Formats: sequence, structure tokens, C-alpha cells
Amino acid sequence: MIRANTRPRKKNAPRAAWRVAKGFLQWLRGRRCIIDNKDCSGPIVAAHVDYAGTKGMALKVQDCDAVPMCDFHHKEQHKGWKSFEKKYRIRAIDLARQFWQAWPGRIQWERDLERSKGR
Repeated sequence: MIRANTRPRKKNAPRAAWRVAKGFLQWLRGRRCIIDNKDCSGPIVAAHVDYAGTKGMALKVQDCDAVPMCDFHHKEQHKGWKSFEKKYRIRAIDLARQFWQAWPGRIQWERDLERSKGR
């Protein structure tokens, strides 16, 4: 007889504050898809640029390394950033940094982060 482990799973630690910018992700979802062509379909999602350098074992990259994509292109991107960028002639990390700089809430987010470090 096989016994199933029914004990509650241990929860992972929450993401570090410097990795999380929920307001930025929400703002991205209001932008147009970075590809913006006739193939665009579905809702806009915040696609994290995995090769940005802030990814660790079992960690998602920080939220500031995300770009807006329609659901169609986001699914296509999951086949690999390298081929996706080559096909559409883009550099997602550069676009992510441009979106981060353009986000109206960035300065306040950075101030709040600095204040939380000082506690």
C-alpha cells in the first residue's frame, strides 16, 4: 500500500522586496504588446526577461525586468528568448529597462525601498 504525504507543504520564503514591484507589473498590463502586429491576441501580460541576470535557483527575475506582451506572443516567447528576439529583431532587456524608466511610480517605489532598508 502506498501512503500519501498529506501534511501541509512548507511554504517558500516570500520574494525579497527589491524583486517585487506589483504596481509596475500592473502598469505594464496597460501598455501595448512589444511586438504589436497583426498576430497579437489575448490579454496583455507582464513577461519577465529571464536572462536579465537577477534570476537565481528557483527564483523569478525581479519585476523591473519585465515587458508587456499579448498572450499569443508571451506563449511564443516561452519557446526561448534567443529565437524570439531574433525573429522579431528586438532586445527585450533593453525594452524592459526603458519601460522601467518610463513607469510613473518608479521614483516613489525606489524611495519606499530605501526607507524599508533603513529600518
